[in-house]
Amino acid sequence: MISYRNILCSAVAAAALLAGPALAEDKPAALGVGVFSFTSGGTAAYGKPGRDAAELMIERINAKGGIGGVPLSATYVDEGQGTEGVIAEYRKLAGDAATEVMIAALSSGNCMALAPVSDQMKVPTVGWNCDTHQLYLKDAHPYFFRPNGNTVPEFVAYAAYLIAVKPDVKRIAIINPDYAFGHDAAKIFTTAIKAFKPDVEVVAELFPKLGAGTYQTEISRLTAARPDVIFSNLWGGDLENFVRQASPRGLFRSSQAVLALGESSMQNVQIPEGVIVGVLGDGWWMSPDAAANPETREFAEAYKAKYGKWPVFPAMKMANSFLYVQAAYDKAMAGNGGKWPSRDEVAAAMKGSEVKTLTGTMQTRADNDGVVDQIIGVTAKADGHDGPVIGDMVRYKGADLMPPAGEDPIAWIGTLSADLPTKLPQPGSYK
Repeated sequence: MISYRNILCSAVAAAALLAGPALAEDKPAALGVGVFSFTSGGTAAYGKPGRDAAELMIERINAKGGIGGVPLSATYVDEGQGTEGVIAEYRKLAGDAATEVMIAALSSGNCMALAPVSDQMKVPTVGWNCDTHQLYLKDAHPYFFRPNGNTVPEFVAYAAYLIAVKPDVKRIAIINPDYAFGHDAAKIFTTAIKAFKPDVEVVAELFPKLGAGTYQTEISRLTAARPDVIFSNLWGGDLENFVRQASPRGLFRSSQAVLALGESSMQNVQIPEGVIVGVLGDGWWMSPDAAANPETREFAEAYKAKYGKWPVFPAMKMANSFLYVQAAYDKAMAGNGGKWPSRDEVAAAMKGSEVKTLTGTMQTRADNDGVVDQIIGVTAKADGHDGPVIGDMVRYKGADLMPPAGEDPIAWIGTLSADLPTKLPQPGSYK
């Protein structure tokens, strides 16, 4: 006969077995990651390298045992479907407990839309590429982290480099995409240029729509304006089409071109020599720091073997974002006795973190914005390379070009001293 006492003890033991894993937060079978990028349309020329890097990083991390012994499993979301679709996909993934962290997104507009959603759903989210300086201006976002820097240091760096190599510039023209990223870049760049050289005249500001495809009208207007310098943050297929159409018409011979996202297209289109380009951060894999890092060289070579091209800076931004996530999990587990961390614990570990990456260091400020160095140079020929490489490089410290948290960025840029470009490291000094 089974006694009531034995039944009760058996029930308690069974309950303990069931409750034990939940209380101990056993490791899951896989760490679900939502990865957002453009993989369709003209923007895929920029977004696909990011997605490719995500696949490669997951392979490499899993081959080494995963994160905390847990393999990564990604769900990829194409941002080409539009912001409403991106938000819907994000909410769907965030509602699944198996998805513990998001790496989203490429588009600044999508990041602006997703940041409040991440806070609402309490999912740690890494904005792997979104650049807009407006992200944290109005509201704090405790679950949204942007470790890759923003448009202020990125485009102030270009202004400083330009003045350093062309101090006699007088006439500048702008051709940027007609949305926040393009308009923000124009404002930042021109404000910085005027702080460094007040007599500079902006002779044309052109904002073709994203995905315009043809730029013959804009090229004619730029030619007629006769600028000393043409600044552009066109990207992806737009940048490549612009270069293909502008080169035969001699635009890059008559004006000094600054193609802010030029490195991302150097293997896809023949960018002429002498064009100022950069990586919107410290992401160029052939930079001296990156080239000296065995892990970076291994990643670059594995990427080239797998995808047929060297990793451009969107690929490096994505790869570094995975290292950022990995560091957060390692830190969270180190702080809780090795238990698998909750979403909240991962977000707390990202707060104020400093992470060594393939290309430098990511420093997260108290407002969750990131500080990274800025690398800029000029397209040049090099032995052993079919296309151009970046020469006369400079590496600016990110902190030197970043306004304090809470300060109006544009107003801060206007206070920069005219001699700042001469006080910063000089072009060609990064070797």
